[in-house]
Amino acid sequence: MNRFSVNLSTVFTEVPFLDRFKKAREAGFDLVECQFPYANTIEEIRNELRRNDLSMILINLPPGKWEEGDRGLAADPNRIEEFRNSVEIGIRYAKGLEVKQIHCMAGVYHSKNQNVFNENLFFAGNAMSEQGINLLIEPINPFDIPGYFLKDIQQAEEIINSVGLPNLKLQFDFYHIERIHGQALSFFQKYAELVSHVQLADCPGRHEPGTGEMDYKEILLYLQKYYKGNIGLEYNPQGRSAESFAWLKEVTS
Repeated sequence: MNRFSVNLSTVFTEVPFLDRFKKAREAGFDLVECQFPYANTIEEIRNELRRNDLSMILINLPPGKWEEGDRGLAADPNRIEEFRNSVEIGIRYAKGLEVKQIHCMAGVYHSKNQNVFNENLFFAGNAMSEQGINLLIEPINPFDIPGYFLKDIQQAEEIINSVGLPNLKLQFDFYHIERIHGQALSFFQKYAELVSHVQLADCPGRHEPGTGEMDYKEILLYLQKYYKGNIGLEYNPQGRSAESFAWLKEVTS
């Protein structure tokens, strides 16, 4: 059975971030992930993990100034030093929280030149490799983030092969791949050997499975049989968070 991880950046948002750890434990989870933990100290987060007997399995690198429109720094040729500083911060949080995977957002940058992105990934991947951490990249659909640099899965494959680091992996978000390409399961089957983490939400609303058009019964049956990693629940609950797991009880019973 796959191990499910609840994303505390999108689920249990009815309460402040540090209170979400208890909510996750009360809902029966032992794994959590989040996008950006940096508004809280490592010690604050670590205390909540220990208090609630949880493991944090994934974070993102700092994305730049999110409120000003930044969606990552890695593809921006004018912010290489800022990106390298973000790698140092991300690794420090990952080590402090015992996280073994970090997602690097590419950013909104309109250029066909991938050299800067590849070189930044090589720098980050090498730094993370020394700490036993995987570096993940993820295609993100243009409806949610217009102009996002990493915009399809073939591009992600080409980048991973070009950079050539064994710890550079693919984060496969079924919601994003469905919105970009359609037929997300077929793309997972094609690129599964590159995947180190899976996330899911239904399409098009990005709510929990069963609220949209995707056949999550088929997807989850396939993942249970062929995918051995963790599955992140990075969706926006349609109603109250605690009531959004009915589908999960069905597939794990």
